Amino acid sequence: MSAAQVTCWYCNRPARLITGKGLYPHRPDLYAKRFWRCLPCSAWVGCHPGSTEPLGRLANSELRAWKQTVHRVLDPLWQKGVMSREEAYAWLAEKLGLTAEECHVGMFDPATCKRAIKALNHREVRK
Repeated sequence: MSAAQVTCWYCNRPARLITGKGLYPHRPDLYAKRFWRCLPCSAWVGCHPGSTEPLGRLANSELRAWKQTVHRVLDPLWQKGVMSREEAYAWLAEKLGLTAEECHVGMFDPATCKRAIKALNHREVRK
């Protein structure tokens, strides 16, 4: 997935680079942000700040909901100091059989999100 061209993994069509104004017209705070969007699939992904590099894979409404659920369960671990962010992702990577580089919620598909949620809900935190 290069920044010059992003292909939708749902329909294999090229995605278009748009601004947040086109995606979130009710959110002026997002107008300057960039997104890749596949209109036919209603899938999109944000870009790394100041670039056109996607933050992960394009996600439709189902996948966006799964990713939000993963973050809702994962993020409090590091936000509340149970462990560092790096430790939380390393723990999750180990549980999912992924490398640290592969353990990026932005790249998860629905099945990986479900596995992550299950692992997080059944975790034993030792600190």
